[in-house]
Amino acid sequence: MNDMHQRISDSFNSQGLMATLGARLALVADGEVHIELPYARGLSQQNGYVHAGAVTSVVDSACGYAALTKAPAEFDVVTAEFKINFMRPALGERFLAVGRVQSSGKLLSVCTGEVRAFSGSGADYKVVAMMQATIVNVRR
Repeated sequence: MNDMHQRISDSFNSQGLMATLGARLALVADGEVHIELPYARGLSQQNGYVHAGAVTSVVDSACGYAALTKAPAEFDVVTAEFKINFMRPALGERFLAVGRVQSSGKLLSVCTGEVRAFSGSGADYKVVAMMQATIVNVRR
């Protein structure tokens, strides 16, 4: 495991919310992070879809961690703002939040994210949500 992956993994593992949701880090690359979320009844809303709050939380974290891959070692990151669009109900057996850095500067990164819903063991998915986020580097 390289330093960047260790840094992201250590931070991710210290997040209580990701543990509560049952999310796991699936990929860490320069400017891109994937977070997997299995379907759980405890994450559903009244119609059985995964709740928008859970979907938003994992894609926000994916975008933040993607930005952290670009941040200097003495910095952490926080979300300054985001916009999320839900395209369809979050139905599936598992979900993958993909966060990508589109632009990274000294203090701000602009990221995009999407949440993919998978049914069965195949590779086919439907995008259920898209996010654009501004992430701020903050000195530790």
